[in-house]
Amino acid sequence: MHDNPFLELPPDGAAELAVILVHGRGRKPDEMMELARALGVPNARYVFPTATNSTWYPKGFLAPIGENEPFLSAALARYEAIVAELIRDGFSPDRIVLGGFSQGACLTAEFLERHPRRYGGAAILTGGLIGPEGTKWPVSRALAGVPVYLTTSEIDEWVPAWRVRETQAWLKACGAAVETTIFPTREHVVSDEEIRNTRKLIERVRAAAGAS
Repeated sequence: MHDNPFLELPPDGAAELAVILVHGRGRKPDEMMELARALGVPNARYVFPTATNSTWYPKGFLAPIGENEPFLSAALARYEAIVAELIRDGFSPDRIVLGGFSQGACLTAEFLERHPRRYGGAAILTGGLIGPEGTKWPVSRALAGVPVYLTTSEIDEWVPAWRVRETQAWLKACGAAVETTIFPTREHVVSDEEIRNTRKLIERVRAAAGAS
């Protein structure tokens, strides 16, 4: 798929769902591959997009939007192309789970806002919607019913809890089924609890795909 490494289980192409995992700033897809292995969900195709120079956009996600252009738009277009290719490969949107960590989680939240539809689910692990304080995002009922797992911590230096709470409020206004965890002292990592909860989300999507 494009120049993105991917891991498919089982190898015969009989995947029941697809999971996109977007790495953070200064990180590599290898980290998301390790996350996929830790999740251990069978019968899934995992896709690991790779950012140029390990960065999706240059400034922080709370900077004015223009300061992150044209890189932000290019990253979102690449995300859209991956989703489109998965759909062409036979994965309906409700069998696609979006996810990422840190900058990759922010990109995932912003992708949901700009390209809303009934995805299988989303795991926004230490991330939130992009834009400076005071940004308002249009509500879209196209996200109604989409399960979303959203996290950060009260001490996170990159993704403040107030923006995650704003993101939670926006998702709820859109009708998404949001589960939010704001840890009191967790460092800037994906914790074991987040892995367990993300696994549960993906398993619910897989079960729903099997039922349909």
